[in-house]
Amino acid sequence: MKRLVKTVAGLLAAGGIAAVLMTAAPNQADAYEAEYGVKVQINDALVAFSEAGPFIDSTGTLQVPIRQVAEKMGYNVSYAMQDEQVSVTLNDGKSTISLKTGTQAAKLSEKAIKLTAAPLFQNSTTYVPLRFVTESFGYIVQWDDENGVAIICQDGQYHAPAWYVPPKKTTADWIADTAQQYIGIRYMYGGTTPSGFDCSGFVNYVFDKYGIDLPRTSRGMYDTVGARTVGLEKGDLVFFTIGKSTTHVGIYLGDQLFISSTSSGGIKIDSIVDSYWGPKFIGAKRVL
Repeated sequence: MKRLVKTVAGLLAAGGIAAVLMTAAPNQADAYEAEYGVKVQINDALVAFSEAGPFIDSTGTLQVPIRQVAEKMGYNVSYAMQDEQVSVTLNDGKSTISLKTGTQAAKLSEKAIKLTAAPLFQNSTTYVPLRFVTESFGYIVQWDDENGVAIICQDGQYHAPAWYVPPKKTTADWIADTAQQYIGIRYMYGGTTPSGFDCSGFVNYVFDKYGIDLPRTSRGMYDTVGARTVGLEKGDLVFFTIGKSTTHVGIYLGDQLFISSTSSGGIKIDSIVDSYWGPKFIGAKRVL
């Protein structure tokens, strides 16, 4: 890696062009399913796009708005419109880059260069292929396919992505989130709807939304479904004895918290180890 960075630094010092890509070439970005959009990062910081952002075109080429990217790298950007073409000039006090939409011909400090694809103008924004950055600026570019982040390494070093795709929700996550939507609903003995729930009616109602059929009573759940577990995970059923039998059930949320419908406060979140519930806890079942 040190040798590669040194080589790039040498090319930059000589005014040369280095095209070094990691993982996948940015103009092969169609391998990324852009559910969250494509991100562009310079060193450790993401580039903020006010309106029009980067996108992957029909050929699989990653197109980026040149103004925001170039300004983030310290270039002054100027535009001129002529014959329905936009001419763009970038200058950082050391070098000047000139390009025009609709043509692959460009200039780097008066030296003619040819881009792999022509810049384009749409939605009042001038776009260039990300490959332009390696061809004209001479920077390492990494493509993080897993997170859809193009990382321009202006400092010649490799960088981790500054944004990661959020982990996909599991059924347990959805159940926990759904259960919390009903906080504050009153307790009703025998209740099975949002008009009022008892403890098992509430658990049944939430799990049924995800196609999971449970016995009607807390005792039935404890005796007949799932597998007993000691290491609690989100979505587990937690059971308590009030008196001499299994009379209460809730849904474990993580961090020693569970949600249930209580006669004292309706649907609410409590700690499984507090002074009231801790001594009454008798076990958990995993049904997911």
